[in-house]
Amino acid sequence: MIVPRVPAVSASDATKETPVRVATVTLVTLALIGIVAGVSAQQAGFKRTVLQQGNLSVPGREVVTAIAEFQPGASVGRHTHPGEEAGYVLEGTVVLEQEGKPTVALDAGRTFFIPAGAVHNATNSTSARARVLATYIVEKGKPLATPVAAK
Repeated sequence: MIVPRVPAVSASDATKETPVRVATVTLVTLALIGIVAGVSAQQAGFKRTVLQQGNLSVPGREVVTAIAEFQPGASVGRHTHPGEEAGYVLEGTVVLEQEGKPTVALDAGRTFFIPAGAVHNATNSTSARARVLATYIVEKGKPLATPVAAK
């Protein structure tokens, strides 16, 4: 039986920087920075908590259900979604601005629908907390919300 000879690796060789090792560490670092930036990009006084997320029977699509909480005076900021959003105001009042449509104030018990890619913003302009139950039908693997620069 012939046993292949494996070159010995010293402890100092194991810690040497190789192009592959440097590239791997760089990619992991950039991914972590992106995750932290995405989390910190959420506006002060606004919080979106995902309750459930799952695949749909439509290939490449998923459903996400979330609670959006707005502290008094908080705004989510102009953004889009890679799919539709259907919402129900659980408590409080939110002012919904949607490009191409009149601004509307939605009190508890009201619903709304935002088409895929529509630029919109929601603000709690009252002195009480507001909460919205939102269901998103979105493209799988894309960020749930993408900020849009102010006009």
